[in-house]
Amino acid sequence: MDATQTIRALSALAQEHRLAAFRLLVEAGPDGLAAGALADALGIPASSLSFHLAQLSNAGLVSQRRVSRSIIYAADYAAMNGLLSYLTENCCAGGLCAPATTAERIAS
Repeated sequence: MDATQTIRALSALAQEHRLAAFRLLVEAGPDGLAAGALADALGIPASSLSFHLAQLSNAGLVSQRRVSRSIIYAADYAAMNGLLSYLTENCCAGGLCAPATTAERIAS
């Protein structure tokens, strides 16, 4: 993932309903969720959800497929992992980055 793709992905996720939708799709796994089920779970109108899913799709974070009369959306795990890799590429100057435990933070 490059800087332009990263900015597009972060911009798409920088909205409450889109972030919630993406998190639900990640939780749902590779089978994804039907648009209607996603709208119900989020408590937003289907027309609003359609707009948000289009933004996530344009950013490359979700895919869609038609199954009978339903459109099924799924998180693109390769894109998600690419985003995380880009963000952590130079973490800790290449050294091991283990987060401090609560006990280690208190002892410091």
